[in-house]
Amino acid sequence: MSVMERLNQDLKQAMKDKAAIKLSVIRMVKAAIKNEEINKGSLLSEDEELSILTRELKQRRESLQEFEKAGREDLAEKIREEIIVLTSYMPAQLSEDEIRQIATEVISQVGASSKKEMGKVMGAMMPKVKGKADGNLVQKVVSELLPS
Repeated sequence: MSVMERLNQDLKQAMKDKAAIKLSVIRMVKAAIKNEEINKGSLLSEDEELSILTRELKQRRESLQEFEKAGREDLAEKIREEIIVLTSYMPAQLSEDEIRQIATEVISQVGASSKKEMGKVMGAMMPKVKGKADGNLVQKVVSELLPS
């Protein structure tokens, strides 16, 4: 089942359950996907839909940090609930050990031997973990594995 199909089903259920935050988040994601489809001129692939979800999740996490810094617990709590809803549409996340294993393989494939080649490693690594791992964690692991 595609992300859009799942969103449509969950939208109906959220309306029946009167789940305001879930309803709001689903509508926002559907609108973002529709806008992207209009800009592209065709339907989006699963990967493109996943990219939109990832982008929305990243925005929420950044907002959460800002609200927590500002001491706005009321807004932070709402964002936490939105993050939970968005996370439910994401694929299972890779553990740090799994990321480390993939990074080791990629480093040997691209022949990277220092941190100067981190961009090359990250470029090859991100498509393999797209939507399954946080970019900051991937960067941290790759940085640890590459010698200075």
